[in-house]
Amino acid sequence: MSALPVDALVVVADGEGARIFRNRGEDGAVSLHQYDLLELMNANDEGPSGSVPGESTSRQIDEATFAKQLARGLNDSALKQQYEHLVLVADPATLGRVRPLLHKEATQRIVAEIGKDLTNSRLDDIERLVARDA
Repeated sequence: MSALPVDALVVVADGEGARIFRNRGEDGAVSLHQYDLLELMNANDEGPSGSVPGESTSRQIDEATFAKQLARGLNDSALKQQYEHLVLVADPATLGRVRPLLHKEATQRIVAEIGKDLTNSRLDDIERLVARDA
């Protein structure tokens, strides 16, 4: 892809949370505007999907649970046609947890995956990386 489409959804996540952006740049420019911040919710009410090795720490279980919640939100939004293009930016472990949980409708919308942890990065650093890699 040569340019990030206007209104593309950009998700910058790690195992604990995600910053959700929309691209407002026109003519191929990247101008991200954050409109949501997600964190692990109800960790005691729902666990991670799939099996978890017995030696998993509570942090690892929480990260797997958040990945499931993030994937569910992306799937729901894709099925409701709330985004056409998706860029996933996450550390490799989180990408690996989210990717298999994505519905075909969400997967088809992915225009780029970036395996870096940028959740605590400045907006201009995120924009620069997305512009380069998307």
